[in-house]
Amino acid sequence: MPTDTPLDTSIHAFDARGVARRFRHAAIFGALDALQPGETMRFFNDHNPLPLIAQLRDRFGDKLTFTYRQTHPELTVIDISVTDESATSRNKHAEGGCCGSCG
Repeated sequence: MPTDTPLDTSIHAFDARGVARRFRHAAIFGALDALQPGETMRFFNDHNPLPLIAQLRDRFGDKLTFTYRQTHPELTVIDISVTDESATSRNKHAEGGCCGSCG
């Protein structure tokens, strides 16, 4: 590896192609649960996982952002990032909503 390229330790690779299909969603949910705000899972898959993304949005809400890096018929690469939850809460309050921790 070239020494002038910084190693980004906030990006964690997850290649779903090597996980048995029946375990994929559970493994992905577990991996995302382990991430801290500001960290990213670089997700590799053999197709565009639109149903999975819908499930993730339902489960995690605004906590995740999705950035497509590559889309080809045999390989899709998506950066799934965990946002700063406190910033999300501040934005909801600014919009007149509640983050759920007001008490």
